[in-house]
Amino acid sequence: MSGLSKYHFPRNKIWIRRVVQAFFFGLITLISINHTLVETGLGIPFLSSASLHALCPFGGVVTIYQYVTAGTFVQKIHESAFILMIIGFLTALLFGPVFCGWVCPLGTIQEWVAGLGRKLFKKKHFNHFIPEKIDKVLRYLRYLVLAWVVYMTAMSGTLLFAQIDPYFALFNFWTSEVAIGGLIVLGVTLLASLFVERPWCKYACPYGAVLGLSNLFRVFSIRRSASTCKMDGACDITCPMNINVSAKDTVRDHQCISCLECTSEARCPVAATVVFSTGHQIPTTRKADVQPAGAK
Repeated sequence: MSGLSKYHFPRNKIWIRRVVQAFFFGLITLISINHTLVETGLGIPFLSSASLHALCPFGGVVTIYQYVTAGTFVQKIHESAFILMIIGFLTALLFGPVFCGWVCPLGTIQEWVAGLGRKLFKKKHFNHFIPEKIDKVLRYLRYLVLAWVVYMTAMSGTLLFAQIDPYFALFNFWTSEVAIGGLIVLGVTLLASLFVERPWCKYACPYGAVLGLSNLFRVFSIRRSASTCKMDGACDITCPMNINVSAKDTVRDHQCISCLECTSEARCPVAATVVFSTGHQIPTTRKADVQPAGAK
């Protein structure tokens, strides 16, 4: 990717994604605070008093074994988490891991911290501190985390992952419910976000590991039209997950989070070249007929 900095790429943003991210971050924050207030008798009437365990779709994943074998849920997991898990799976089958790229508050705050990292280290270095060969190996660690969490939860019948869960720690750090392990993992995650985009998502998130598998067969995918592609690398350098979009016709990488930041709507300088579509909607426009995105 050396030498790409001399090119000027458009800086369009998928603004609706920013709105959705801010909405869910604010919503979960308010619900978390309200859960604490309810315990003191000062709850906000129009807000849910549910705990984060009831609102986390991954809770549904870890309770599958106990639900199938005993017909009950793991301690602290509610039916709502099971329903959210199903919704998450159905959404992923259609659009990929949109929960990761659009909804997850932990992913959102990592992006916000990454904004500071870009200013500190500039684009040439930010998100490229870890050598590529090591990075490729580390990306499979989250599947080991997933296997460990599912196995330990199934064997113990308790939500052991909550002891180190940075998501739970982020929205409960002011309470006595948070374990020191969760606070440490959260701190390391936010610190690492200054150097690496979405480090927890890339290397450790068990729910991201589950949803990432949907990239292999989802209906709507990131697709690149080779006939109009300028091969300038704009889609590559903007990808928060370091996926080489310019080398693929269809992005099936297990780390894609469907953020759409690589598309012609956001960063690709050529219209209708990197798009979010089904296989029947791959653009066939000839290169001579296509103008840069935003051109009139």
